[in-house]
This record gives sequence, C-alpha cells and structure tokens, in this order.
Amino acid sequence: MDMASHPLPPYPQAAATAQRARWEELALHAAEANAFYAPDMLAAAIDHLATDSHVRLIEARDEELLIGLLPITVRSRHGRLPIGCVANWIHDHCFLGAPIIRRGHEAAAWRRFLVQLDDAPWAPGFLHLEALDAAGANAAAIEAVCVEQRRGWREIHRYDRAMLRSELTADAYWDSQVRAKKRKELRRLQKRLADLGVVESRLLSNREDLARWCSEFLALEASGWKGREGTALGCKPADAAFFRAACAAGFDAGRLHMLRLDLNGEAIAMLVNFRHGAGAFSFKIAIDEAYGRFSPGVLIEIANLRAVQDDPAIEWMDSCAAPDHPMIDSLWAERRTIVQYRIALRGRGATQFQRAAAFAIANGVESAARLLKGQG
Repeated sequence: MDMASHPLPPYPQAAATAQRARWEELALHAAEANAFYAPDMLAAAIDHLATDSHVRLIEARDEELLIGLLPITVRSRHGRLPIGCVANWIHDHCFLGAPIIRRGHEAAAWRRFLVQLDDAPWAPGFLHLEALDAAGANAAAIEAVCVEQRRGWREIHRYDRAMLRSELTADAYWDSQVRAKKRKELRRLQKRLADLGVVESRLLSNREDLARWCSEFLALEASGWKGREGTALGCKPADAAFFRAACAAGFDAGRLHMLRLDLNGEAIAMLVNFRHGAGAFSFKIAIDEAYGRFSPGVLIEIANLRAVQDDPAIEWMDSCAAPDHPMIDSLWAERRTIVQYRIALRGRGATQFQRAAAFAIANGVESAARLLKGQG
C-alpha cells in the first residue's frame, strides 16, 4: 500500500518535512491544477475539517518517484442509497476534486490508485469521484485506464460553471462580454459610491497584514446572509481556523490572491482566490450589505478581472460557482464542465461479489430514475 501520512506533528519532524517536500514537488509538476489539494490548503483542511470523517491519503509512486496524491474517505451511503463506497474527499469548502497527478504519468498514477483500492479490505462498493473537470487530465486518464482494464465506469452527473480564460486585456474583455447598458449602470454606481468618500481596491502583499485581513473577511462575511443562515466561515470555529491556516500557508507558498474594495479605509467587499500552476480558483467573496445598492460584489469582480488579466502568471480562473450563477455568469463568458464518475472496484471472493453488486445496483437505480423522469 502506498498510503501516505499527513506530514505534520505528531509525526517525526524529519519525516514530516521530507513528506511535505515531496508533495510540494509533485504539486509543481501537476498535470492538472487544483489549489484545494495542493499541500498548503489540503494540510489546513485535514487539520481542521477532517474530524468527522476518516480521511486517507493515497500516494501513487513509480519506484521512488511520487506521481499521484488522492485524498479519499469512506461513505456509508451513496446519495439516497444505503450502499457504502469510497469517494474523493470533498469538504464543504472544496470546489474541485481532481487528484494531484504528475504530468506525463497520468495513466500510471490512476493504475496505481485503482490497484490500491482494489486491494484495500476497508474499501466498500465502488469509487465515487466528484467535482472533476470533464476536459482535465484526470478525466482523460480515468477513461483511458478503465477502457484499458475493461473496468466498469460511468459518468453520473455534469454541469457547467463560469470560468475566465481569455487573452484579451481586462478592458477589452469587459467591453466584449458585458452589455453596454450594464456597463453604463456600473459606471454610474461607481461614481455614486465615490461621492461617499475614497474608494480603493487593494491586493494583499504584506504578510504582516494577513491576520487582520482574514479577521476582516470573516467579520464581513458573517455580517451578511451567510451569517444569518449559519454558512459563513466564522459561524464554525473549525471553518474559521481552516480559513486562517489555508490563507497563511497559501500566502507563504505564493498561492494566495486576496483582494479588497475599501470605502474610506473600510472594506465593503473582499475576495479570496487561491492559485495553483497557471490557474486560480475563486474561493470566497464577502460584501457589506449596507452598500448593496452599489453592487459591491460586482465592483470587486471588476477589480479582480483587472488583477487577473494584468498578471501574466495567471492564464485562467475558475469561478467555483454554482451552475447558472446570476452574477458571475453575466461577467465571465467561458465555462468549465464539472462531472461526477462512478468507477467499479475489483477484489476477491465475497469482496468482489459485494463490490460488483453495489456497482450494478447503483447503476440500475440511477437508470430507472432517469427513465421515470423521461431522461433515459
């Protein structure tokens, strides 16, 4: 088994340091960018969010070379079905589930992941994968390996979400994507907001400001509808601790992209993004609802557009938004297709029978449901 340990104390410091270095090196050569599984953000999530689920980290190796890292958990149910399965670990604040696999070793990494799960006595049912890019390196490798091994697999859901990928300048993109009437209205709102005082957009650049910015973001988010519904990061101590740890580790790794829109020195909108490779992921946004009439969420997205398009190191940004999001879908023209897969696991004896039955039952129930809905 190529099972990995989380590389932080109480493990021996020397081993933890070496493990973390191998993860960092793998992330630098990833075939598919995923900031949520990059070592800094993943370690913060394990430390603060894995208390209610047993998270395993599977490493794929080619001799001594690390070629893949897949965080997984065991579920007792699959949707409404009382069928256990193995799944990639998607916590409440993770918006892409693509494992980190080494460029040039994509199929080899997935062969190694699957043989480990086939051999694992604790792995029930099948492998359920959420939040993968349909056009990504993982999806291509999964399909190729499953065909090669004549292994059952099935796409069970897909949707599109907004992303930003363009070689246009920010101004040219804005003019081409947003209707003239809306641009005029936003210029009017910007002017009205400026009548109230000094408006400034700022990108976090000083490590000494990080803790204060994190506190201001948590307070701003909790002051709005997310706070009232109990979904703001600040509503749960573990979520707030994860956010602070992820931002600190992301800043130190050069992956944090934190932006704010101030009025007279006070934040009225803040946006947190995480970078990995040539891409970036829009993580969380918070606004002061007292200024809602000025559309601060849209105004900070305008500032974000300029920051992204003016940075030659960022080739694209994933909105990580829900499908058909009314705000970001109207601002960003490109789309990313997100899919879920169900993959058969093998085994021996009773284990093989249980896994085959679970895979067949889940597929059968899903097919019947689609027929009843007229989708078959």
